[in-house]
Amino acid sequence: MECEEMIVDLRNATDEEREQGRKLTELLFKLNHTMPMSEEYNSVLKEIFGEQIGKGSYVASPLSGARLDMMSIGKNVFINSNLLAMARGGITIEDDVQIAGNVSLLTNNHDPYERMILPCKPILIKKGAWIGANVVILRGISIGRYAIVGAGSVVTKDVPDYAVVVGNPAKVVKMLDADRFE
Repeated sequence: MECEEMIVDLRNATDEEREQGRKLTELLFKLNHTMPMSEEYNSVLKEIFGEQIGKGSYVASPLSGARLDMMSIGKNVFINSNLLAMARGGITIEDDVQIAGNVSLLTNNHDPYERMILPCKPILIKKGAWIGANVVILRGISIGRYAIVGAGSVVTKDVPDYAVVVGNPAKVVKMLDADRFE
């Protein structure tokens, strides 16, 4: 996925951006201390994601991250506990995606010399992908349709549709039969 880099200088954060970050921190605390699958829990999820979370989707707590307003979750997505979503660069999760526990989606990095400067690129997880436990997906990465990212993998390059990748860095070890999905 070729995508443009966005540069954010945290030293120039506005009062509005600081307030937005404070409010998200409070909402995440509330979500992470609310009975899962309750009406109140679903209400807080809706407050965090607004219209950016599709019907039939569920995000298990605890959840952490930044700029979750820049994250979009499709329909029938399941995200297990301990997701870290650093979404400043934008995260799009399409329909029918499964994400296991302890996954990190990192759309930003820090400039090696000016640590308050964040180079950001979006992450795209396409329809039907399955992300295993303890996976790290770095900025600018696209995970293909129905691809599988094996547990513990660190994804540093785009993953093709129907590929199975494992390792650090993640490498293709198998291709799935596309005809068995549609």
